Amino acid sequence: MDDVGVTFAALAPVRARLAAADAAVVADQIAVTEIPAPTGDEGARARWVAARLRAAGIPAVRIDAAGNVVARRPGVDAHGAAPVAVCAHLDTVFPRETATAVHTDGGRLVAPGIGDNGRGLAALLALATVFDGTGLRTRRPIEFVATVGEEGLGDLGGAKHYFAQFPADARPAAAVVLDGPGDERVVHRAVGARRFRLTFRGPGGHSWAAFGTANAVHATARAATRLADVALPPGSAAGRVTLSVGRIGGGLSVNAIPAEGWLEVDLRATTARALDDYEGVVRRAARAAAADENAVRAPGTAALTTSVEVIGDRPAGALAGDHALVQAALAATRLIGRAPQGGAASTDANVPLGLGVPAVAIGAGGRGGMAHTTGEWYENVDGALGIARALTIVCVAAGMAG
Repeated sequence: MDDVGVTFAALAPVRARLAAADAAVVADQIAVTEIPAPTGDEGARARWVAARLRAAGIPAVRIDAAGNVVARRPGVDAHGAAPVAVCAHLDTVFPRETATAVHTDGGRLVAPGIGDNGRGLAALLALATVFDGTGLRTRRPIEFVATVGEEGLGDLGGAKHYFAQFPADARPAAAVVLDGPGDERVVHRAVGARRFRLTFRGPGGHSWAAFGTANAVHATARAATRLADVALPPGSAAGRVTLSVGRIGGGLSVNAIPAEGWLEVDLRATTARALDDYEGVVRRAARAAAADENAVRAPGTAALTTSVEVIGDRPAGALAGDHALVQAALAATRLIGRAPQGGAASTDANVPLGLGVPAVAIGAGGRGGMAHTTGEWYENVDGALGIARALTIVCVAAGMAG
C-alpha cells in the first residue's frame, strides 16, 4: 500500500473539489434519505443510486440479483487485478409508511435514516464522482457497491451476495465500508451475530377442561428465564459476548392453553468460537425448558416439542491493528486533524472480514445522533473532511497511478 502521507499530499486538489461540492453532497444525502428503503424493499432507492452513478460517468453500472448496485471504475493495471470495494448500505430499519421528509432544526437535518445511511450513500456517490479515471486514477479497479439487507433480519444479505461472487483466490484486495456519520472511528473488528427463533409446540386446549396439558408459553417463559440467567464472560474489546431475548409471543386466547410459543434471541460475540459455544447454550436452554414443562404435565397427555431455527448469521472477524489497511485508516484520520478511535461493530465489513478480506468500516463525515429513531439527525460539521479521509484510505488501498 502507498505511503499515506505522500498520498494525502497528492490528493490536495481532489480534496478541494470535495470541499467545493459539499453542498451538492448534502443535497444528495437529503434526496436519497427521502426515498423509502426498508430492508427487503430497497428497489426505488437502488434505481436512484444507479442513475446517479451513471450520471457520474461510470458506464459499467448494474443492479445484481440480490438488488445491490455495483459500479466499476477500472484501474490502470492489467485487466483482472483484484478490485477495492467501497460499500454503503441502501436499507433502513423503518417501515415503508414512515415519513421520510427531511426538515431542519437549527443547524441539523432531521429525518429517519439521514445519517444511517443517507450520509454513507452520499459519500459513496461523491467518491465515485472524483474517481473519474482521468484526473484521479488508481492501479486497482474500484467497485462502488450500494448493498441491500444490511439492517436487522436482512442479515448482511447484499454484502454476502456481492463477496460470494468472487472465487476464493480472486477476492477483492480490500473493502472500505461507509456507514453513517463521523470521522474518527475505524472499525476493524467485526461483532458477529447469530439470531435464533425458539419454538415450542404442544396440543393446546381449554384452560379449565384441558388443564395439565403442557403449556407452550410456559416453556417459552422457562427458556427466556434460563437465557437471562446465563453467565457471560467479563466484557472486553477483544472478547465480549452478549445474549438477549428480543421478542416473545404465542397463544390464542387468555382462556386457552397455548399450542405454540416462541421467542427470538440475539447472540453477539467478537469471535466465531464464542458464537459456536453460546449457540450450544441457546440450544440446551430450549431443550431444558421443554423438558421442565413436560415433566409437570398430566400423565397421558402429549409432550411438547421444540425447535431452534437460525434466523440470522453475521460472521465475526478481525483485522490486526498493525495491518496496513488499519494503519492507513488511522493515519488518514490524523491527517484530517482527528484523533482516531479503534472499534468493533456489526456492519457490512463483517462479511469480507469473515472471508479473510482486509476491511474497515468508517463514518462518512459530519456528526449525527439518535440513529434508528424517527428523530435521527445529522449536522454537517466539517463533513467534507470525512469524505477526504475515505478518499485517502481508498487511494492507499487501490494505489494511485501517476
